[in-house]
Amino acid sequence: MAPGKKLSGTDLIHADDQVVHGLEVAPSISVSTTFRNPQPWDPSKGLDVLNARDPDRHVYSRYTQEVSTRAERVLSKINNGYAITYSSGLAAIYAALVHLKPKRVAITGGYHGAHMTLNVYKRSSNEPVEVISIDDEFKPGDICWLETPLNPTGEARDIKYYADKIHAVGGKLVVDATFAPPPLQYPFKWGADIIMHSGTKYFGGHSDLLCGVLVVKSKEEWTELWSQRTFLGNMMGSLEAWLLLRSLRTLHLRVPRQSENAVILAKWLSGAAGGKAHDGIPAGVIDIVWHSSLQGKDARGWEPSAQLEGGWNPTFAIFMKHKEHATLLPHSTKYFFPATSLGGIESLIEQRVASDASADPRLIRLSIGIEDVEDLKADLRQAFQAVLKPKAKL
Repeated sequence: MAPGKKLSGTDLIHADDQVVHGLEVAPSISVSTTFRNPQPWDPSKGLDVLNARDPDRHVYSRYTQEVSTRAERVLSKINNGYAITYSSGLAAIYAALVHLKPKRVAITGGYHGAHMTLNVYKRSSNEPVEVISIDDEFKPGDICWLETPLNPTGEARDIKYYADKIHAVGGKLVVDATFAPPPLQYPFKWGADIIMHSGTKYFGGHSDLLCGVLVVKSKEEWTELWSQRTFLGNMMGSLEAWLLLRSLRTLHLRVPRQSENAVILAKWLSGAAGGKAHDGIPAGVIDIVWHSSLQGKDARGWEPSAQLEGGWNPTFAIFMKHKEHATLLPHSTKYFFPATSLGGIESLIEQRVASDASADPRLIRLSIGIEDVEDLKADLRQAFQAVLKPKAKL
């Protein structure tokens, strides 16, 4: 694997130092929706007077407020661009579609919520919006929506290949990089035009906030997105922004640990693939294990180690031999919580069909936390053994 790129804890803690704020060390939360005007202002200048990217005061929290501005400054620094936050990952997806106004969207697989949001956008558009595969031929007016690593399997896709392909027709590449935040992956390096994250996941990291993030390459594009967000009304609330800023301080500690744990578990579980018995995992339980660390080269000779330069994604999937075992497994664990979502410090496990009706009922998604990896192994061992006991049958 390529050497990991170090994510600076100094940047995470100090990238927002120059944003105007109080003298407190720990950021304070402001719950005010509106702010006192210190002097008259010229209404003919509109919102330009706010200097939204770097405000020296706040007028109304739908425009700017202190903590969200600080969080966006940190996100901008670590993503090498201009980051803007939204009330959820789906809100960020919708905002990207409104911004780009595509004639066609190339998208294949991935998070089912992205497809549902695209359906909402299609119904609201004045012009027909066609959906094609990322492996179809592209035309001018297209955007390519590339999720990598892929939800729920954790398999990686070649960003540069799809960037070159969409740019050849003058289109844009949006990369949903939720499964691999910094320091794991930097999509701008490989040709992405916009990066999207569900900040609910690794940026939040504690399963206690909803957040979406778009990152663009210029202040001008950021300002356009900010203006659109102002009137779409899909900004983060004050509490969520405060939780996000708090959580970003430890991103460089959490994500590498989660990544390391995931690699160990994925490779360990792969020993039981094909229904083999392996290191306490009984025979006849696991059929397939998916993870970017297990990928070989594709037909074009690409493999993901260079793209995932800071480590492998901490969320991946296994495919059980039997539906009944997949149904029971999430409720047979001790340390893995049977819950949807991902990216938190605690490990989660779910039968994916419980959240995505289109998923095969044998598919299990694992979000790996920061627990001791040997404890997680022991938990899965006993859970696999438990689902085989006669009393566990439905």
